[in-house]
Amino acid sequence: MPDEKWKDQLRTYFEHLRIIEKCKHDTLEHFAQFTEFIAEPAYEALEEELKPHGTRVGFRKDKGSSLVFDISFPRSKETNFSYIIMLPRNSVELKLNRKTVGRRTPKALTMEEFGPFFEGLSSIEIMKLTKERLLEDIIARYRDFRFRSLTLPD
Repeated sequence: MPDEKWKDQLRTYFEHLRIIEKCKHDTLEHFAQFTEFIAEPAYEALEEELKPHGTRVGFRKDKGSSLVFDISFPRSKETNFSYIIMLPRNSVELKLNRKTVGRRTPKALTMEEFGPFFEGLSSIEIMKLTKERLLEDIIARYRDFRFRSLTLPD
């Protein structure tokens, strides 16, 4: 029977492949749930609050693995700031990245920032994130961007 060890190794290999594929599938499902139960309600609340200020907010899902919150210049359709939540390609757990992109004026070059989305939170904690906590982060990053852009030399 010692000559049959390779068969066990082959079975183990295919079992590991199956587990990885299941984890990737589960991660995509968790991201979809995060979108539906946390991100979309956050977008709706943000849209409601910014509307009286003449600021439009857009929300879109790109390829099922990223979410984009766009905030327009006041009284304009041009995007001023984007907050993007991204699921890395081939993820086996819900460890997300965040990217912010903004521009000072409609014709200015964009400024970008990239980093982990709520660094230090586990996948379970991300799924328990409240829309309020997500909104606080979006607003804080938008505020910081706007203040920074107002103090840049022309």
